[in-house]
Amino acid sequence: MHMSTVFNGNESHTLGVELELQLVDRKTGALSNSIGRILDRVPQKWEDCFKPELMQSYCEINTGVCNTVAEVETDLSEKLRWAYDAAEQLGLTFIWGSAHPFSRWDDQQASPGERYAWLLETMQDVGRRLVVFGLHVHVGLDSGDKAIQMCDRLLRHLPTMLALSASSPIWCGRDTGMMSYRSKIMEALPTAGLPHPLRNWSEYNWLIDHLIATDFIRSIREIWWDVRPHAGFGTVEVRIMDMPLNMQHLLGLVALVQSTVASISENIDRGAYQFDSHPMIAKQNKWQAVRYGMDATLVDFDTMLAVPARQMAKRMIENCTPAAERLGCAAQLEGLHDIIENGTSAYRQKRIWEKTLDARQVVQYLMEQSCALEPV
Repeated sequence: MHMSTVFNGNESHTLGVELELQLVDRKTGALSNSIGRILDRVPQKWEDCFKPELMQSYCEINTGVCNTVAEVETDLSEKLRWAYDAAEQLGLTFIWGSAHPFSRWDDQQASPGERYAWLLETMQDVGRRLVVFGLHVHVGLDSGDKAIQMCDRLLRHLPTMLALSASSPIWCGRDTGMMSYRSKIMEALPTAGLPHPLRNWSEYNWLIDHLIATDFIRSIREIWWDVRPHAGFGTVEVRIMDMPLNMQHLLGLVALVQSTVASISENIDRGAYQFDSHPMIAKQNKWQAVRYGMDATLVDFDTMLAVPARQMAKRMIENCTPAAERLGCAAQLEGLHDIIENGTSAYRQKRIWEKTLDARQVVQYLMEQSCALEPV
């Protein structure tokens, strides 16, 4: 079985956004294995936009194909309003965050279906522990070769994106000491983590064909890299980010991804050297982002000096502002300054934990944050 080798290129930097939300009991704040009850109510027009995930306490919400970050906001706001109403009628609600502070992974039930059964049979506890929630952003590109180069050139930027989005410090009622514990859970998978340097689209196809032919994976969906090309959509998909605190932060991150990809795309068109960052140093930066979030010290690939993550984030925003202005998302990009100045979701969760030592208080805070998404 060979995967489609055709990259369905896009003329412009279209957007598709996937949110993985935690489905929780409204009263206790605990994860609830109830996604089936929500999916049963989804209006027909959105059947493809609400999806189950590996565990029944997840709700994945996807946008349609959007051209701008403003369209992403409109698309998601409508679906989220519906989802919160539907959940409320069932005594449930959603929280935004990449790990649940107290519900245990081994209490979660897998979703039905042959694919999930195969995954759990193959991955065992490494798969069962995957009770973590992420934000995935697709950006349209015009060719497969460019998508491969894009994965390589995004390596230097991925740790900064992770540092800005970090939201998984507390796991099974314990402070993990990490800002993004989700990243470490994901990295246990054999096909996860930072992508491997590839030369072009045909090498990528050869690799995927090989992995499928030897029954290591069943489809491209089992490549859980932090960034990967997507042939069917004709996109590059950035998957490294944790699930941010609120809509403002989410739109800021989507704007950052779209405008960074647009900037790099122009450089590639002008004829840029393919490899511009050493994989080990990208790994060093990712670890720093996982451990310290916005308090990390990251290596600047231009000078090879260690600089504060906040400085790196500010420079990244500055560098892609021209592209953001052309794409109409400069205002949303500015929303990231709230994270730089007032802290990531992880930082805010840890403040509450340090005061109360009570994971339930952290969940309460996250529930209040996500309620602010509902129209008043």
